[in-house]
Amino acid sequence: MTVSADLALVERQLVGGWLRCPQGGCGGVLRGHGHARERVVETGLAGRGQAQARFAPRRVRCDACGRTQVLLPGGFFSRRADGGVVIGRAVEMKADGDGHRKIAVMLGRPASTVRGWLRSAAGAGVDVLRAVAAEIAPDPAAVHPKPAGVPLADLVAALSALAAAVGARWRQKPPAWYSVGAAACRCRLLQVSWWARDAQHELALMPAWLAQAGSAAGP
Repeated sequence: MTVSADLALVERQLVGGWLRCPQGGCGGVLRGHGHARERVVETGLAGRGQAQARFAPRRVRCDACGRTQVLLPGGFFSRRADGGVVIGRAVEMKADGDGHRKIAVMLGRPASTVRGWLRSAAGAGVDVLRAVAAEIAPDPAAVHPKPAGVPLADLVAALSALAAAVGARWRQKPPAWYSVGAAACRCRLLQVSWWARDAQHELALMPAWLAQAGSAAGP
């Protein structure tokens, strides 16, 4: 489950009971349940080993159904050694017409790894993303992306529109499009076909000012 990159904010959300179970039909409150194993994720854009994020994700348990979840900060994907900033850059380059081998050289990653990222992202449900952006934006017309005609370019546009909708609704700087993509695809690699309306609670993307006010209401 994707949450804010602000770990102190996530802890306040857990203590306050503001994070709800993402399982369909449950709606129970998520409570702290220790931490998952520490992981190291590559974030450098010019090769592995240059920049890394090291963290032990929070583990939570639903007080209703008893299921556990691992909370990943926005911009990280489940079972991926590279962060969203790297994978997102690969998708952007492909959307601009670069091939996977050129992208691999530029980012210092194996060509097979980059090819896997791009194939996974190509299966995203762009129409679903557009519909969600229009649903949550105060002014749907302002965030409706124009189709680019290139699948991955359409994906970036749709996720950027969704990020803009999140920012407009909660009066904050829009999050990175790949961070919104992580939330929309339940931490999987931009495969928004996995997305379900009950799979990601909206409070996970709630900005700090709203959480501190103790309110779940939008503007």
